[in-house]
Amino acid sequence: MILVVAATTEELLGADGAATLVCGVGPVEAAARTAAALAVELPDAVLHVGIAGGRSFEQPLFVVGSEAVYCDADDPRWIELRVPADAGLVDAARRALPEARVEPIGTSARVGGSTACEVEAMEGYAVLRAAALAGVPAVEVRVLSNAVGEPDRAKWRFDEAKELLAASLPALIAEVNRAHA
Repeated sequence: MILVVAATTEELLGADGAATLVCGVGPVEAAARTAAALAVELPDAVLHVGIAGGRSFEQPLFVVGSEAVYCDADDPRWIELRVPADAGLVDAARRALPEARVEPIGTSARVGGSTACEVEAMEGYAVLRAAALAGVPAVEVRVLSNAVGEPDRAKWRFDEAKELLAASLPALIAEVNRAHA
């Protein structure tokens, strides 16, 4: 079984028939809900999906996370700051989404808080860290929907990004299933 995780129900549209988890918005909620779900049943893999912001943004496009970077902390003596994505799942995501960029995705509880990465989201590190601690391979796949520093929310293209994600989720889930069947 592949568990598809997203912050909101809308980001899971297109995951019909797959096991899903709404992890909530932000790293704390995402870590708690993902860890709780993994304590009940361990999937073969975790596919974390959703929308994200980019430092440079022109149109919605896919990014596969090579690693999740926790940007709200800065001292690796106290917490792992990076969680690498499973290489086999990155390859599966690239097969499903050949046009996708592959790069680190920053996680921050606040918009604009991930200065170390080109791509910023709010839950990826939490989901991948919970999966890593449970021994479950995981990958984060995002659709860019806005420029991180854009103050005019009317210019954020949430609906278009969610539609692109929903249309691509069946092929993405199928490739991840093949990679861990």
